[in-house]
Amino acid sequence: MLCKNTFLVFLVALLLSCSSMSSAARHLEEAVPKKENPPHPIVTELPKPQLPLHPAMPELPKPEPPHPLVPEVPHPVVPETPKEPEVPHPVVPEMPKHELPPHPAMPELPKPELPHPAVPEVPKDTEAPHPIVPKEPEVTHPKVPEVPKHELPPHPAMPEIPKPELPHPVVPEVPKETQGPHPIVPEVPKDHDLPHPAVPETPKGPEVPHPVVPEVPKEHELPHPPVPEVPTEPHVPHPEVPKEPELAHPVVPEVPKHEMPPFPKAELPPKPEFHFPEPAAKP
Repeated sequence: MLCKNTFLVFLVALLLSCSSMSSAARHLEEAVPKKENPPHPIVTELPKPQLPLHPAMPELPKPEPPHPLVPEVPHPVVPETPKEPEVPHPVVPEMPKHELPPHPAMPELPKPELPHPAVPEVPKDTEAPHPIVPKEPEVTHPKVPEVPKHELPPHPAMPEIPKPELPHPVVPEVPKETQGPHPIVPEVPKDHDLPHPAVPETPKGPEVPHPVVPEVPKEHELPHPPVPEVPTEPHVPHPEVPKEPELAHPVVPEVPKHEMPPFPKAELPPKPEFHFPEPAAKP
């Protein structure tokens, strides 16, 4: 019921605001006279000037310049260079491999067998039977009778309330405050420079001699055990590889350079002179 009452009050307020807006718009339309715009002047159309036709220009023939004849130049014949003879590679003897002594056989150590601890068997929990849950009886819902809707009476028509026109109050002008002269602030006299007091020097104490630290006796040095010398491998001299004989490079004859004949200068034909008719002056 409260929601319906608030909705009704909201509708009544909307109707009142709409009616007051329409009445204010009518008062404004009646009070402000409409401006009548003067008719637009009739502008006469200006005649378009007729331009003369462009004269037809004849097509000029394109001059074809003659192609210069370029003589064919013969390709020079390059002589084949002789192949170098194949030099056989020297046979290098195989080096004897040094046989290393076999590694001593290490005896296998017996693995100690540890006794496995006896694990007692854990008895299994006896599964308890699940309890039987009784089913809940179905509850039948009672039938609720339908409540008849109350029809509301129609809203009464609210008359339009004329708005009273209130006169605009005359606001008096507030006089500006007169700014007084700024007060003169006297300068603060500076403090007199006081002399710094003399600090007396503190007398130094007598120097204490450093204590003499006695030397710590060194521990008895143990003799190092003798290290057996490792036998070195006998030095095997490397076989001398004979040097390859230097082969003389074949003399390659110089190829004579062919001088190209100078290119003939192409003479261009004279440029044709074009005479265009002067365009007629526009009216």
